[in-house]
Amino acid sequence: MPVNETLSQYSDWSYTTSVVIYILAMVFFLVEQSFGRRGQQAAERTRSRELVGAGAGIDNTAPGVGNTSPGVGNTGGGRTRAERFGRMGVALTVLGLLLHASALVLRGLATDRVPWGNMYEYVMITCLVAIAAWLVLLRKYPVRHLSMFVLLPNVILMFIGGTWLYAVAAPLQPALQSYWLIIHVAAAAASSGVFLVPGVASILYLVKARNESHPEKFAKFAARLPAKDVLDRIAYRTTVFAFPVFTFGVLCGAVWAEAAWGRFWGWDPKETVAFIAWLVYAAYLHSRATAGWRGNRAAVINVIGFAMTVFNLFFVNLVTTGLHSYAGVG
Repeated sequence: MPVNETLSQYSDWSYTTSVVIYILAMVFFLVEQSFGRRGQQAAERTRSRELVGAGAGIDNTAPGVGNTSPGVGNTGGGRTRAERFGRMGVALTVLGLLLHASALVLRGLATDRVPWGNMYEYVMITCLVAIAAWLVLLRKYPVRHLSMFVLLPNVILMFIGGTWLYAVAAPLQPALQSYWLIIHVAAAAASSGVFLVPGVASILYLVKARNESHPEKFAKFAARLPAKDVLDRIAYRTTVFAFPVFTFGVLCGAVWAEAAWGRFWGWDPKETVAFIAWLVYAAYLHSRATAGWRGNRAAVINVIGFAMTVFNLFFVNLVTTGLHSYAGVG
């Protein structure tokens, strides 16, 4: 079936517009991160501890203590201007997500197939899931001011996807014309997107932990981060959700490999790295459930798992040669 060029063009426009809106949302979140009440209170608590440790008293009337900064102060109703920026950032993120999803749907309609048949489309759906997962977490955890750190890697991935990895809308290659594409790739992309959230949370956890053990390290930045247990819960609970989906995707890939190539597993580069990533995440969940391995060591394992996922997404697909090479740029 011929490609609908008009729908394909609309998809590309929606994709580009969503990236621009995500960047604007990042600016709004940066304002809240820098001047919001939570960030200020965390910074003042750190400053107060330093003053107490130095033997100085705390002047509750000092500028910034118990009050907000000029220009970002209370606007009534107990909400600061910086927090309003944060709420507008969420609204922009939702708008960007809707355009992002529209780009994916229009791509599928233009090609009359599922829109995850190449690297450009795979990055598109992976980032879509990552941002959607973060918006869901915002309803449970008061970490809106950290949204910039989640949007940043997504914007970078989408920029790479829309430039270096961009592929003109086209029918599926013969090797991908299977119903297993719908199941296997969807599960792999969804789990990879969710894994981005605990990856970022674990990195921030390590920054916070480093600051607590060495107060001179990351002092200003770490002061605005949530408590370590909040970051730990976010990382753990999102990994718990993503890991079974990832496992399902790997198993479906094995079944598809048997139907396509006559074997369930052939230690293809992508299969091998996916298996290593699976082992790393399994080790993280085991270590996180074991009291002696909570904390920094568990966070390090989670970061390694995230690094393996990114490595598998880019290096293995674009640099190595294997049976999955057809899932590259074109």
